[in-house]
Amino acid sequence: MNLALFDLDETLISGDCSSLWSAFMVEQGWVADPAAFLQQDAELMRLYALGQMDMTEYMNWTLTPLQGRSEGEVATMVDRFVHEVIDARVYADARACLAEHLAKGDRTLVVSASGEHLVAPIANYLGVDETLAIGVERVNGVFTGRTQGVLTYREGKVTRLMSLLNQDTTQLEFASFYSDSHNDLPLLTKVGKPCAVNPDAILLRHARQAGWPVYAWR
Repeated sequence: MNLALFDLDETLISGDCSSLWSAFMVEQGWVADPAAFLQQDAELMRLYALGQMDMTEYMNWTLTPLQGRSEGEVATMVDRFVHEVIDARVYADARACLAEHLAKGDRTLVVSASGEHLVAPIANYLGVDETLAIGVERVNGVFTGRTQGVLTYREGKVTRLMSLLNQDTTQLEFASFYSDSHNDLPLLTKVGKPCAVNPDAILLRHARQAGWPVYAWR
């Protein structure tokens, strides 16, 4: 059984689930100042593309509408979000690749720099039970609007994965990791089978120089 690791945003789905969720929260009336909220979201995502985002700042901003909301209320809204927004954005090629790894019995994980309240339900919808995502704090079943633990962003993905694997680096030798972003180079360079999917310009250049396979999933 080998590891099959998948980024989520722009890899398994078209778009970024956090930004799509922000727009969905605006549509549902969960945001006090929609224009300012979406403008800030867009600016922070621009910095992400440049590799300059402060992920803690981004998460604290986008989690603000969840402050004081119960896990049940959020879970119900996320379920609607998955069916109404995410379903149509899942790449057919991604579904096929996931199915292939699952059929082989590979240990399949979605490793994402989005919040666990989104990543886990989306992954589960795609048939993947294990996820590593940014921890989102709840106290007595209520969202606080804060993150917790090591953020699964850049080197944080490596840290969290190695913790899950009990620091057993041998499991990475035959592991695959599919990603679109140069922000995932810290993990891509650790696995035996790095795969660039719909790569950004920086990752595409690196993949070509390193001889990694490059896929265009639609």
